[in-house]
Amino acid sequence: MKVTAIIPTINEENTIGIVIDGLIRAVNGIEIIVVDTNSTDRTREIAEERGAIVIRENRKGYGIAYKTGLDHATGDLIVCMDGDNTYPTEIVKPLIDIIQLDEVDFISCDRMTLRSQHSYTSLHFIGNSVLNFTMHILFKINLNDSQSGMWIFYRKLYKDMKNLSNGMSFSEDIKIDAVRLGRLIEIPVKYGIRIGKPKLKTWHDGFRNLFHLLIKRIQD
Repeated sequence: MKVTAIIPTINEENTIGIVIDGLIRAVNGIEIIVVDTNSTDRTREIAEERGAIVIRENRKGYGIAYKTGLDHATGDLIVCMDGDNTYPTEIVKPLIDIIQLDEVDFISCDRMTLRSQHSYTSLHFIGNSVLNFTMHILFKINLNDSQSGMWIFYRKLYKDMKNLSNGMSFSEDIKIDAVRLGRLIEIPVKYGIRIGKPKLKTWHDGFRNLFHLLIKRIQD
């Protein structure tokens, strides 16, 4: 079974090489697609040097980057994760084994269960909890970490998803549709400390994700 990893990036020269090397060690023959959104550092060059397929995406948006990557992916299984080395690449192979042996369609990595104050602050924990609760109220879906940015799923599942956000809300949207279309489970992972400037705007993106849940409920 072919595996494709999709990594959206912007100015991740300090970590993208570590992430790609980790994925190559974890899965033999893995296809790695880096969707770069206007980096001004050496992110693209480092990714290309390590054999990744690099796609330049000039449009802004977390969801747009993933949609672009998914349009180019050829793997049966898709691994999605950030390029900042906060998610553990060494867990990718065990997750692939689980998704096949347990006959599930989508695995979302849960940062909340094993969180530490150093890697996941109380503010982020509270915000995520509010979004988890809202998702439960609106969609009857119970997740520990609705905003997780690492998932593994079958590419065929994505083809039937609809109304996925072009922005940060893509993360919650894809999980909602995964529950509707198949079987989703969460696996706790140890979330690392980010190197470099964070891309997430805590209050701004938090409120936008909350509002988007309401919009998605209406659209559906």
